[in-house]
Amino acid sequence: MKPRRLIVALGLAGGLIAVGASAAPDAAALARGEQVYARCAACHAIEGNRTGPQHCGLFGRRAGTAPGYNAYSKAMRESLWVWDEKSLNVFLKDPMTALPGTSMGYAGVKDAAERSDLIAWLKGASRPGAACKPIP
Repeated sequence: MKPRRLIVALGLAGGLIAVGASAAPDAAALARGEQVYARCAACHAIEGNRTGPQHCGLFGRRAGTAPGYNAYSKAMRESLWVWDEKSLNVFLKDPMTALPGTSMGYAGVKDAAERSDLIAWLKGASRPGAACKPIP
């Protein structure tokens, strides 16, 4: 490996280690995240599709591919987004700006702390095997 590539690789690895070493969200942050999610419940659920797609298995899933959900916008279906903390943070801040053409007609979660708490809560609640019952 060339010295420059090695430095970049080590820098990336260090960044991943630093991210992985961050403290888990506390119970209060998770409770706040669940409260923020209540706003989403008009269209979304963890365990099943509603007007919007289910959130079960959200993390690591490519946008526009929730099982059994077929009402995605063309923009969402054709996006190359994969849901993780970073992509959710960008999208949830202002969905219509982040992904023009999305059918998610929601102004977004403008408060960064609320988004952070919501994403932390979603990460736990949407993992298969938690409260989540994936639909085949």
